[in-house]
Amino acid sequence: MRTRQPAHPGRILKNMYIKPLGITITMLADTLKVSRKALSMIVNEHKAVTTEMALRLSQAFDTTPDLWLNLQKNYDLFYTRKNSKGWQAIPKIETVLEPT
Repeated sequence: MRTRQPAHPGRILKNMYIKPLGITITMLADTLKVSRKALSMIVNEHKAVTTEMALRLSQAFDTTPDLWLNLQKNYDLFYTRKNSKGWQAIPKIETVLEPT
């Protein structure tokens, strides 16, 4: 199980794409054809990357949608494991194969 907090995809977007390319959130939002507010929420780590956004980001930056979705999945799983305990009470289901 992962012990170190994974980066939110918005942090990756900001630090590895927006800043190095010298573009603004407004410029990228226009390119992606999304609202500045929606993109800003992702960049500031207040909103998740959806499958639609992953496709748009992958098209704009010549990456794969899986990159963005895996970043989001890793982030979500880390925080769910950390903050939710209900899943730990679920018993394992054992399957018994009968000889044929």
